Amino acid sequence: MLSSHTPRRIACLQPSATVILAAIGELDRVVACTKYCADVVPEIAAQPHTILADSWTANAEQIIGTQPDLVIASVPYQEKAVIEILKSGARFLGFAPKSLADICADIAIIAGAVGASDRGEAVIDLMQQRIEQVRARTVGLPRPRVFCEEWGKPLIASQAWVAELVEAAGGEFLGAPGQQISAEEVARMDADILIAAWCGVGDRVPLEKMIVDRNWQGSRAARTSRVYCVRDELLNTPAPTLLRGLDALAFALHPEFCARTEGIRQITGVPSSTAVNVAL
Repeated sequence: MLSSHTPRRIACLQPSATVILAAIGELDRVVACTKYCADVVPEIAAQPHTILADSWTANAEQIIGTQPDLVIASVPYQEKAVIEILKSGARFLGFAPKSLADICADIAIIAGAVGASDRGEAVIDLMQQRIEQVRARTVGLPRPRVFCEEWGKPLIASQAWVAELVEAAGGEFLGAPGQQISAEEVARMDADILIAAWCGVGDRVPLEKMIVDRNWQGSRAARTSRVYCVRDELLNTPAPTLLRGLDALAFALHPEFCARTEGIRQITGVPSSTAVNVAL
């Protein structure tokens, strides 16, 4: 029997919260979420829910209108959005994970809040097992040097949990995770592989234009056609979705040993202009 303190009406202000609730079998508690949640959890479209602004642009009146007994949000935040969430008066769980360990802890906390701790632990165990399986598969293989970015203007390296996934997939992550960097500095690194996973862009990163605009045509990655776009939600959503991102990274780093997966595309040649062929 559910405790009277167990939330029954949850508003999710980032897709990661919706993904976690779906993974532990508690999606029916979600009465409101962002427009981006359906990109990662298509089944949310089949149940009644209200679309809310996310934790970057949250609005107190919107939240109050859905009458949630719990609001869950995660990075990224704006200070004024957090103030709006607090103004709503609802109980609030706010997460700001930096590592895979943090993400596992967040899963455990959310699962505990809805009375599903055992299922939360099962999801965490599965994630850890899958990561170790990929790590074991790539042991002893060459370790390509990888630059992975979460945003293009300004150019920002992917988060620390992505750096951990790159390492597990058998690569060396270049740059400081989550930090802004110049195109010139990336060019000096001369990565073996370039991966773009821009927040909010899905799989639409213009790889050919990116290479030309940054004068990266002579880079090792461009010359060997090892420039990839990975769908935003597969690397930037701190949730079990990262396992699909790990599979995409494993293919990009070691295509001869790891199968191609959905959510990744690769440039096919060194661009000399914005009109180049891209393989989907």
